[in-house]
Amino acid sequence: MKILILGGSGFLGSHVADELSNQGHEIIIFDKEKSPFLRKDQKFILGDLRNIKSLEKAIKGCKVVYNFAALADLDIARLKPLDTAESNILGTINTLMTCQRFKIKKIIHASTIYVNSHVGGFYAVSKRSAEDYIEEFKKTYGLNYIILRFGSLYGDRADKNNGIKKIILRITKNKELVYKGSSKASRKYIHVKDAAKICVEVLNKKFNNSCIHITGKKSIRVYTIFKFLSKKLKIKKKPKFLNEKNTGHYDVNPAPYKLRKGRKITVKNERNFYKSILELIEGLK
Repeated sequence: MKILILGGSGFLGSHVADELSNQGHEIIIFDKEKSPFLRKDQKFILGDLRNIKSLEKAIKGCKVVYNFAALADLDIARLKPLDTAESNILGTINTLMTCQRFKIKKIIHASTIYVNSHVGGFYAVSKRSAEDYIEEFKKTYGLNYIILRFGSLYGDRADKNNGIKKIILRITKNKELVYKGSSKASRKYIHVKDAAKICVEVLNKKFNNSCIHITGKKSIRVYTIFKFLSKKLKIKKKPKFLNEKNTGHYDVNPAPYKLRKGRKITVKNERNFYKSILELIEGLK
């Protein structure tokens, strides 16, 4: 099957591309930068989600589209609301419109566990909005979807902004263990290759039009990771927890997102609806 992976040069996208290629699918990778992991049996198209023409060129003739293209770094998104909206909301809308035009069977969209949380800043807000658009496209145009809500990924090919990669880089450079959050912080880490297998498994139509959470099975405290590494690597410096506030990150879990309740205001002498309708009709005459 011919499959397009938007953002296929990145950490997760490149692993999903490999997994799909291993299963015999024809893979096209669409990204702003050429993948250093591109295989000979994979095709690459240079492009941006904000450019409709380049999207059309990539999507035409495909059966399924994976969308991993996004401004995915929470720390960067926290300070760039417009860039985040352009990439994660408008980029998704452009993709949905093009998929609908070329009658794609389904779109598989990368989201986050932050969508159901009050934390996550503009990143979470943008992903929540994107999910709303995806569901509305299904209602309006019948475009099938699968939304994948990822937790904390780790593994090879991760960039320097990845949580576990940050810890590893500080160990190798400075022989120190530093975490910006609190000592209570924990995550359900999942290896990127395990996540990639799930991403391929959801091609099965039984998963259509559903949201799937992809996380590790067990919650692991960052403190426990530090304790393990200190012993194994003989690091003498004590772990540092900076306890930074208002970073958008959660400590133990992303607390449930609650809609704000609105206040109702009524008019004392409200106009009669039916009488008003008749007046409007009379006015048109």
